[in-house]
Amino acid sequence: HTFTFLLTISFPSVSAGLPYHKLTHQEITTTTEDTKNIIIQNKNRNKMSATKKVNVLMVGTGEYTTGYVGGTAADSDKGAGVVALTMFDLRRRGKVDRVGMCGVNGKKFPGIRKHMQRCIGDVYDDMDLTCETFPSDTTVDPNAYVAASSTFSKGDIAVIFTPDDTHFDIALECIKHGMHVMVTKPIVQTLEHHDILAKAAKENNVLVGVEVHKRL
Repeated sequence: HTFTFLLTISFPSVSAGLPYHKLTHQEITTTTEDTKNIIIQNKNRNKMSATKKVNVLMVGTGEYTTGYVGGTAADSDKGAGVVALTMFDLRRRGKVDRVGMCGVNGKKFPGIRKHMQRCIGDVYDDMDLTCETFPSDTTVDPNAYVAASSTFSKGDIAVIFTPDDTHFDIALECIKHGMHVMVTKPIVQTLEHHDILAKAAKENNVLVGVEVHKRL
């Protein structure tokens, strides 16, 4: 990269009463070095992101995650699901490694696996549908997300598609484990819970975002 500056170029100054500020040669040199450093840092980040696969925990097993509703494929445009299909495709493309899925009623998982095989595995080439499930196939546990998130590590990702009133507890638990979190809208139901999640995210140095679908 080549950086060319004209010594006579003037820029508006943020200081009141000083409408323009002429850059000195030293300032230009410093700016050039800072820019080079930023470019190098971005290149290093891109190299890391290109080689490091992430582990993903999907919390929620319904229509948006698997497309499985009431023992069959959802009668909508999401019959094959959205989240699980995306994660399996990202693994096929070398972006994702371990995939986990957490629900409440483990007795649904045999049907979910058959459904995903029929709607994803038998339709798309080279889709590895390997997926760790929580709780076990014989267990009903509303707090299964606690055990599930404990098996993941800092820097892993949680994607939460569950009923609105469960978002806060699940997200906070994942954040405490150092996981980056994406929650479907609405992320929480109260300002207090929003503030708590924001504080926890900062303390644990993780990203927390909201997914907004059906946008016009």
